[in-house]
Amino acid sequence: MLSSPEKLFKAIGYLEQIKNDSPVVVVSGSAQTEKELLDIAISARDQSQLFAERISTMEKEFLDLTRAIIPITQQSAILSFVKQRFNALEDLCKGIQLLGELPEKTAQEIVHFASLLSSFLFASATNEKMGNTTWTDIRDLLMVELINGSIVSNEGETRKNIQEKWGTAHWGIHVISGGSGRDHKGNTIYFGKGGAELSAAFIAGAVKASEMEIWASGYAYTTADPRWVKNAKVIPELTYEEAIELTQFENNAISPSALNTAIRKSIPIQVRHLEEMHRNHTLIHHGVSPKTEMITGISSTDNVALISIEGSGMIGVPGFAKRVFASLNDASINVVLISQGSSEHSICVAVHGNAVKDALQKLQASFETEIVNGILQPIKTAEDASIVALVGENMKSHPGISGRMFSALGRNGINVLAIAQGSNERNISAVIGSGNRIKAINVLHEAFFEGAKKELNLFIVGTGNVGKKLIEQVRRQTETIAQLHRIKMNVVGICNSRKMTIDQEGIDLHQWQEQLAAAETADPLAFAEKMIALNLRNSVLMDITANALIPSLYAGILKKSMSVVACNKIAASDAFLQYKTLKDLAVSYNCKFLFETNVGAALPVIGTLNDIIKSGDRIHKIEAVLSGTLNYVFNNYDGIKSFSSVVKDAQNEGFTEPDPRLDLSGKDVMRKIMILAREAGIPMEMNDIQCNGFLPESCMNGGVEDFYKEMLYQEEHFKSLLDKANSNNSKLKFVACLENGKASVGLQHIKPESEMYHLYGKDNIVLFYTDRYAQQPLVIKGAGAGAEVTASGVFADALRTINN
Repeated sequence: MLSSPEKLFKAIGYLEQIKNDSPVVVVSGSAQTEKELLDIAISARDQSQLFAERISTMEKEFLDLTRAIIPITQQSAILSFVKQRFNALEDLCKGIQLLGELPEKTAQEIVHFASLLSSFLFASATNEKMGNTTWTDIRDLLMVELINGSIVSNEGETRKNIQEKWGTAHWGIHVISGGSGRDHKGNTIYFGKGGAELSAAFIAGAVKASEMEIWASGYAYTTADPRWVKNAKVIPELTYEEAIELTQFENNAISPSALNTAIRKSIPIQVRHLEEMHRNHTLIHHGVSPKTEMITGISSTDNVALISIEGSGMIGVPGFAKRVFASLNDASINVVLISQGSSEHSICVAVHGNAVKDALQKLQASFETEIVNGILQPIKTAEDASIVALVGENMKSHPGISGRMFSALGRNGINVLAIAQGSNERNISAVIGSGNRIKAINVLHEAFFEGAKKELNLFIVGTGNVGKKLIEQVRRQTETIAQLHRIKMNVVGICNSRKMTIDQEGIDLHQWQEQLAAAETADPLAFAEKMIALNLRNSVLMDITANALIPSLYAGILKKSMSVVACNKIAASDAFLQYKTLKDLAVSYNCKFLFETNVGAALPVIGTLNDIIKSGDRIHKIEAVLSGTLNYVFNNYDGIKSFSSVVKDAQNEGFTEPDPRLDLSGKDVMRKIMILAREAGIPMEMNDIQCNGFLPESCMNGGVEDFYKEMLYQEEHFKSLLDKANSNNSKLKFVACLENGKASVGLQHIKPESEMYHLYGKDNIVLFYTDRYAQQPLVIKGAGAGAEVTASGVFADALRTINN
């Protein structure tokens, strides 16, 4: 609170609005100041001559703060108080240095100086602003005792002290130092972390307060940690029990001990953000309004280690678990989580990471006989683990919560090491690897809080014609997709043959070309490694290249439960074993390997084929014109303009591969019909396909320029093909056919009665003949080439990765 004069005056401003309620304000020192005080005491014990200098530095900071918050005419007495306290601190440290010892009670008294000084300055500033403000050292009020390691308030003595100090009216503003108390021997008892709230709860109980408020420097209770989840929201209401469950880990605005005290006294607690005192606060009480959400919040902690004990020597042996916990208790090791299967063959416990070595040594010693005799296996540990937990009162008696939790984690490749759920059904905890902690929290937040948008993180490789169109489509549609489908799209990475850039917060698509031009040299392998290292949820690699290196990265991406969308045909048309490996990896790791544009640009060919098969129908035959390039060429070749010129036009329009022979040779069509065959369950290879090509062999020699020259030379050949079709009242179409497990491609004469006859421009057509579509085929028809439509198909595949 005293980190700056601005925050102090903001708190006083709010206090002024409630001054008529005779508030009791408990002010603690900062953790940083408490640590510095303890370090000063330790340096005095260790005979360091620097402790006096460090005291002087801290004294100056408090004197400067005093001058900043108190009018100059009123500073004298307050500055004198501060100096006296630092003189007392220096005397204590000199005594410590002389003895060479730092007794625990002295250390606790020294740490209390932080809240003593902070609370006094706050009270002084408040009195200058409003008057009628008293200040009290909490040790003159709060009497406590340590019982079995827990701090317990002597409420009778505390209430008696309060009455003697303030009288029965308690009128005015009372500011007291927090975080400590005094025992019956007069020793200072420092409460440690969360001590300010605990001391406030003790005082609230003693004065029978109607409500307790905590003014925090941040949002204390949110649906998830806002540092990692952008869509996290403040939780408006919590039951005491929910607050305790959330508080066990990071949401520690209120210590569990303080909450337990408030529960016993039925004192409602308001948790306010110091920057927004009048809104976005959390009320913790018994009378929580009914709510529809099953989950109230997500909590987590890191630096956890899992210890597993297993073996036949555990089965049916009474008291085994007791021995485990007794051993850990003897070593003063706290158990964070417990998990045991009904087989009694194993038990695992989670402990804090800094205690795992001691815990392992203690357990190995306790069970040495069983391990040596082989009835227990050597004890195993899994370090660098984290715990994520779903918390909510509404989880009780609602089936499916665990299923949704573990399904969401599994879809994103997050392995669960252990699971625990109490019988109150208020908390489901999972132990995971620490590397997946942030990802897991975001995944669960998306799964359980409907108001949160799903985040789709795109890594685009290739910025040619299709790649540029794709990026532009994503830019134009980002807002619409967010509003209509609640999907937040981020283009996190872009890579081409020259440069690559990655920005976890999302690349500005208005300036992506400038950003890419100024980025580091391209390295596709490093690009994939960075994508994996970021470990963002719903990550998708989008391959918009014809580069043979990029498909070699797919397996590593899929194994991390990240999806792959391929415009590149190489992977799906590679050897069948490689194709099947990638398909199986996508299934095994709960992600997607999609390549709809490999066959028909944006036409839903592969998706329709998969739906036909999934629904129980059988494919008998597929006939298709699968090359938008060839269809464009034969639709525009009339024998007047040379065949070579028409092909050149197609290339200029972006309808062909960089080397048009890949299209005109029929190889591209062979790849497409093979992909359809494989999707239909036929393990087909390229050499299984019969190709009836129309290009003279001489056209396949040399480079692209040589190819165009040779086509001009072979114009009579192409003219004869056209003339034969015209004489047969037909059109030339390059047709692929799959029937009875065999595939062929080649130039055919298409009669007017055929569905393929009326196919114009760069359109493609696919005809499915099945049990259900026996007489009249299922027809898919539309543009099968072009950067714009191909980009839209890739875009659609990317969206399918998140819509399971």
